[in-house]
Amino acid sequence: MTEYIMHIDGMMCGMCESHMNDAIRKLDPKAKKVSSSHRKGISKFRSEQSFDEAALRTAVEATGYHFNGVDITEL
Repeated sequence: MTEYIMHIDGMMCGMCESHMNDAIRKLDPKAKKVSSSHRKGISKFRSEQSFDEAALRTAVEATGYHFNGVDITEL
């Protein structure tokens, strides 16, 4: 299991958080503990799959937000 914490600019409200959560679930339908915070500027999830930074950047930027990197932790 891997935890991904993506740093994102551009989320302004709860609806933005929902859009990011949907994008994560589209990227990985089996993702666990999917959550986003516009106040903290992060979206995070856990997955059995491996994702590189490029795949995560593509998923975030497809929603119109700006990807500022990711912290990846093996659990």
